[in-house]
Amino acid sequence: MESPLSKVEELRPCSQGYSLLLKVLSAKPVAVQPSRDRQRQQPQMRIAECIVGDDTGVVVFTARNDQVDLMKVGAIVELKNAKVDMYKGSMRLAVDRSGTVKAAESPASELKVKEDNNLSLIEFERITMVM
Repeated sequence: MESPLSKVEELRPCSQGYSLLLKVLSAKPVAVQPSRDRQRQQPQMRIAECIVGDDTGVVVFTARNDQVDLMKVGAIVELKNAKVDMYKGSMRLAVDRSGTVKAAESPASELKVKEDNNLSLIEFERITMVM
């Protein structure tokens, strides 16, 4: 059963299970890291920070390895089981092994993006409450 699509404005810190249809606004390679598992002879890990969004806002998406190849400016991508990680107090969208990133089957080229609502620019602070 297909899970309903979420909107960027619905993303919350440290949450998961989102399905989103997003337009790629920018993609910047930021790192090539050596594989952590030297015995398996895996290739280096590629990472790119991408600005993606929909009609409710934008967020930074951290693309890894094969995901980087799909993050072309103007492309429409479908994320399944995405999660929100926190990095230096701001939200970063990511998809790990439990989710998928693919080019949208029916690209919504007319997908308008609300670029003035960047959720990754909002700083969150963890507060510990003692009861």
